[in-house]
Amino acid sequence: MPKNKTHSGAKKRFKVTGSGKIQRLQAGRKSGAAFASAPTTGSRKKHRRNAGVVELEKADVARAKKMLGI
Repeated sequence: MPKNKTHSGAKKRFKVTGSGKIQRLQAGRKSGAAFASAPTTGSRKKHRRNAGVVELEKADVARAKKMLGI
C-alpha cells in the first residue's frame, strides 16, 4: 500500500508544536503594510495584535491533522 502524501498547502500554513497542538498564522496580516517600518494603514495596536501565531480552532484540528498526515 502506498504512503500517504502530506498536503503541500497545509505544510506551508500549519506548524505542530511539541505537545501536538497545531498553530497557524494570525489572519489579517497581509494588507495594510503590517510589517513595514512605518505602518501606513491601521493602528500600531492592530499590527501588534496580528503579529503572532495562534492555536488552530477545535473544529479544524481533525481536518488539518489529516492533511498533515498526523
